[in-house]
Amino acid sequence: MDRASRPERLRKYWDRQAGGYDGCVAFSERHMFRDTRPWLCGRAEGETLEVAVGTGLNLPHYPPGVRLTGLEWSPRMLELARHRADRIGRRADLRLGDAHGLPFPDARFDTVVCTFSLCCVQDDRRVLAEMARVLRPGGLLLLADHVPSTLPPVHVLQALADRVSVRRTGEHFCRRPLLAVRALGFAVEQSDRFSLGIIERLVARRL
Repeated sequence: MDRASRPERLRKYWDRQAGGYDGCVAFSERHMFRDTRPWLCGRAEGETLEVAVGTGLNLPHYPPGVRLTGLEWSPRMLELARHRADRIGRRADLRLGDAHGLPFPDARFDTVVCTFSLCCVQDDRRVLAEMARVLRPGGLLLLADHVPSTLPPVHVLQALADRVSVRRTGEHFCRRPLLAVRALGFAVEQSDRFSLGIIERLVARRL
């Protein structure tokens, strides 16, 4: 399959997953992610962008005063996020877009949030550079994702899973955003790693 068709194939894959996505991740939400969504989203302030808003699982956890914009690549997931926002009374500008080229001017936001999605983008470093670009100086970057385990046997299993999942679904199990965030010059103010070292969340500030 040629490269030009791969992004569209993956977009259709996530459209097909959208209806059952919340149920599929329910176990991970309870037993692996723990309180990550409120832990991160509760720190958002001011003009906030959520990249890869998905079905809107983060929407209930933002403080009331946050002015929220959400970007999502999958039309079907975006539709579900809009329904969730309406249902819980969360005002948000939820729009279709690609994280590799955020459709916003430089220094537009006070906070950028991305949870459990950098594992699925084609070029995570490019997406992080885009997040840095749209953040104002002093702005907050709030990230969470699954990363290579601190336990070698689990890490080996993740590397084996990568050989199949990257090609089939675009999902990477061996990326670690924290390293790229530091390379971009952010100051990491807080980080936390748990669930066999597989889940990592961080708060970083653009200098």
